[in-house]
Amino acid sequence: MTTDTRSRVRAGRRRTARRTVAAGTLLVMALLAAAPAATASGPAGAVASITADRQDESRRGALLDITPVAALDRAQVAAFVSGPGIDARGVRYGVTAHRLTYRTVTPTGAPTTATGLLVLPRGGPHRLSLVSDTHGTMVHRDYAPSVGEGFGRLSPYLYAAGGRAVAAPDYLGLGRGPGRHPYMDTRSSVSASLDMLRAARQAARRLGRPLTGDVYATGFSQGGQVAMGLGRELAGGADRGFRLRALAPISGPYDIEGSETPGAFDGRVEPRSAVFYFSYFLTAQNRLRPLYRDPAEVFRAPYAGFVEDLFDGSHGEEEITERLPGTPEELFTADFLEELRHPSGELLRTFRANDGTCDWRPDVPVRLYTASGDRDVPIANSRACAADLARHGRKATVVDQGAVSHFGAFGTSAPRIAEWFDAMDARATRGGGGGAR
Repeated sequence: MTTDTRSRVRAGRRRTARRTVAAGTLLVMALLAAAPAATASGPAGAVASITADRQDESRRGALLDITPVAALDRAQVAAFVSGPGIDARGVRYGVTAHRLTYRTVTPTGAPTTATGLLVLPRGGPHRLSLVSDTHGTMVHRDYAPSVGEGFGRLSPYLYAAGGRAVAAPDYLGLGRGPGRHPYMDTRSSVSASLDMLRAARQAARRLGRPLTGDVYATGFSQGGQVAMGLGRELAGGADRGFRLRALAPISGPYDIEGSETPGAFDGRVEPRSAVFYFSYFLTAQNRLRPLYRDPAEVFRAPYAGFVEDLFDGSHGEEEITERLPGTPEELFTADFLEELRHPSGELLRTFRANDGTCDWRPDVPVRLYTASGDRDVPIANSRACAADLARHGRKATVVDQGAVSHFGAFGTSAPRIAEWFDAMDARATRGGGGGAR
């Protein structure tokens, strides 16, 4: 973290409203400033880069490159995780982390590349189960797990330090992937995450820690929604080499139409957070479908003149929130405010295209972690998800962490999820099951 970044983060902490923006990233980065920095070199004997065989490079999920980015011992992992107040009792091993570059597809199905973080424990069983850990809202491409030593690595390090491999995709357009991030385009985030699992399987084998095939899916905020969508793909047989074992998303916006958007107008979502999320969502979605022809149809002056450029992947949350107003009423035109309150046409189709990740029947245990105090992604989203699952005959436990913030929901839930995954791994071991081969 640069000196300039630290100063902007400290300034952000003095503004209470802004601390809730973008999945708590500013708060976490500030708290992590004192955590031990991971070394840029890999473990002893690690190569600087491993390149895939040419004959495999055209496949979806094909591994193109492995680059070591961090190596921490057990004490360093514990200090890193506990810095922002996360329970580190489940940390049993040090970790090594690698940036993977792999083949995937754009929202329109065109070939592209993406990056992600693979974290392996420095100890534990030879063959590892795999956690898919999909991150929350990030705007600057360098915040992504495979690049930034900050919020995006908290849970990957935590889960890996318990003895599992962790695949944490950057998503399209973040990290070292090309283009802009198609924020909240569920379909492409899920496809990039599935291809990350395939790349992780190849990388883990090359690094001498092959995978069992068992997958535990979790994720926070935007990543909670992605985790549910990914679980549906795995359960449907998208890759027979993987077997879904459990779902444990945290505070996902599963219900944009019925919970998240109404919450922006009835007080459940903090106004500045609503401004941030709506701006990111609308400008990203407009590149995929015709929500507007001119930003002035949606955004008031002067914001219409620069709002799209703010979300080009080179600006941080603090800079963006400084340039945008504090309420949706100040940001949007009167006509578009009415459209948000009563969505129809292309806007409604956009909401519904990205909802529905809970509209299926998992054959694995599901726990939906959330918090009644969350004013970024209200608990109504998780209750709506549980209702969708119940209609398909799957009862999911809604775990309410109480009167804590959006990041508080993450910080209290992640250690409990690690414990749950531990228990399920132990049962699989006792039962002789090692997952798909």
